[in-house]
Amino acid sequence: MNRFISPALAIALAAMTSPAVAGGPTKALPGGQLFEIHCSGCHSNGGNMVNPAKTLQKMAREANGVKTAQDIVRKIRNPGKGMTRFTKEDLSDRDAKAIAEYVLVTF
Repeated sequence: MNRFISPALAIALAAMTSPAVAGGPTKALPGGQLFEIHCSGCHSNGGNMVNPAKTLQKMAREANGVKTAQDIVRKIRNPGKGMTRFTKEDLSDRDAKAIAEYVLVTF
């Protein structure tokens, strides 16, 4: 009998037994990983493919009144035209704050 487990099957088995699926506490992902998952499609390298004048770079953020993690979370929850809105159901407060803190230190 072949005892080889395909990578896809191994991932599926791991997902089925993870604490999140089993009802246990979930481990928080780092802000950088969350940014890659939720934001990098439009904000690759801190840019802005929808509105190039409103990048995530400090100078551009601050010129648009976005200076703190709280400001960034507000934008995540209630963005301007063209940006995807992330509700608390889409992205927890903890994860939104982690993304905001990542943006502040990275860009």
